[in-house]
Amino acid sequence: MLYTTCKYAPEELFSGFGIKTHRLDPNPVSFSCADGCAHPNLCGFAKAVIEEVSARGIRELIFTDCCDAMRRTYDVLLKEKLDFLYFLPLPHRSGEAEIRLFASQLKKLTASYEDYSGKSFSEEAAREACRRSIQEYMQQAEARRKDHGCISVLGAHGGSMLLKNVREHFPDLNVYDDTCSGNRFFTGLDEVNAVGDEDFFLWYAGLLLKGLTPCLRMYETPRRPSELEEFRPAKGIIYHTVKFCDYYSFEYAGFKHSAAVPLLKIETDTTPQSSGQLKTRIEAFAETLGVKHMKMSTKKPGEAAYIAGIDSGSTSTDVVIMDAKKQILGTVIIPTGMSASKSAAKALELSLKMAGLDRKDLDGIVATGYGRDILEMEKQTITEITCHAKGAQFLFPGARTIIDIGGQDSKVIRIDEEGNVLGFIMNDKCAAGTGRFLEMQARALGLSLEEMSKMGLTWKQEIQISNMCTVFAESEVVSLVAKDTPISDIIHGLNQSVAAKTISLIRRGKGEPGYAMTGGVSQNEGVVKCLEMQLASPVQVSERSQLCGAIGAALLGHQFLLRKNT
Repeated sequence: MLYTTCKYAPEELFSGFGIKTHRLDPNPVSFSCADGCAHPNLCGFAKAVIEEVSARGIRELIFTDCCDAMRRTYDVLLKEKLDFLYFLPLPHRSGEAEIRLFASQLKKLTASYEDYSGKSFSEEAAREACRRSIQEYMQQAEARRKDHGCISVLGAHGGSMLLKNVREHFPDLNVYDDTCSGNRFFTGLDEVNAVGDEDFFLWYAGLLLKGLTPCLRMYETPRRPSELEEFRPAKGIIYHTVKFCDYYSFEYAGFKHSAAVPLLKIETDTTPQSSGQLKTRIEAFAETLGVKHMKMSTKKPGEAAYIAGIDSGSTSTDVVIMDAKKQILGTVIIPTGMSASKSAAKALELSLKMAGLDRKDLDGIVATGYGRDILEMEKQTITEITCHAKGAQFLFPGARTIIDIGGQDSKVIRIDEEGNVLGFIMNDKCAAGTGRFLEMQARALGLSLEEMSKMGLTWKQEIQISNMCTVFAESEVVSLVAKDTPISDIIHGLNQSVAAKTISLIRRGKGEPGYAMTGGVSQNEGVVKCLEMQLASPVQVSERSQLCGAIGAALLGHQFLLRKNT
């Protein structure tokens, strides 16, 4: 079976041998093989190709010179002595000289495969395959122009794993793979003779170089915006980049200013390691676009209604019981511990007892947080991004930028006056700048988080903590303790580093004054003070800031009931 890695691979050419090529769609669990034979900063897709070839025992593979990472991957796989491993030089321009050069390279590839396979090449079969590809594209393009409610996944290779995740959150919309390894768009057909009467290899080289929408590695990238314009959806765009692939990151930097529809940027390394954050981002985007709907019990107007909001986080489980008048009747915060489901059940029981209610009195449960989907109870789920936005508007009516630093991640959420999400950004899967970071440093200092919060306010000398990595920062803290550095100064240095990491997130998320802080770290006075100093602006905090996600969940449940009953 013959595999390819790029849309510029001459798929139709191999129809002339009666062979259907298969584009690789690697989604490895880890890079255990690739990390042992390739540079650690090789892009995730290149590493994934190495893993796929090794895991599946692939014996026939064609690379195109689409980027330096593919050259390096080809070099690595040369040592594996595949049956047929070919590197096809790809000109990065589409002028006449480049087309002639590429035509000669296609002829060399054809001759090499004839020698390897013993099969004869049929030019007519290859031409017919080209005609079918063009016809399929024309039909697809016509359908796309009429599809005003689709989601387009743009950018670098995302693969089936990413598309599956997106489609799960947009079940009623068409989701199109418009990434570099996705759909093969022949948007430049006006420059190509679609009949192909001349020399086949010359014509086919022109079809690939001029006909395909150029990838970021080509010199004709100014064509991309106009050629993608006709496929721009009415609903939204998810722009995907691969870790260590700069080309598409550069395009996104400009693209985000010109996108006429809502835009979500995500980055993966092709593995499922960050699937939790990825799911939250995509689900929150779906909520922002209004394509997710809740199903709750129907109450008659005037009847009492009680909603439980549960925020199942990595560190704590928070529950709020709220009535239809937005009065909070019961609240509970307990450690999540080893079981999110058991913690949620216990916290719900305690909060109902505080509210003087029974489980049967509840008209609905809305769960948020990373454990929201695994709670063993009948409930509706909403992302913590949407819930924190709505809860923050309740706690801080004038807030416009929400800083949520939880145990596992950090988020910056921009909201309007009604608590609707205007945009959001999350940290990556590193624990730097999160509650977990502070928890680990407190443990290294032999302090509780509460003690650490208070001691960080009495510092005297600025201490620079240079490492944001949790592990390396802990080593740095131990070293400072060994030098008899005052503990309060060390804690202030840690608080400053958390604040600096958060400020970077705020700038990337285009946060604006009207700051409010939610999540467990909002109770750390030292971090809040450092944020205010670095922002040169006040940051609102409430004694209920840690309950913000649960409050928002309850509010959204009531909002749905009210909308359903009117």
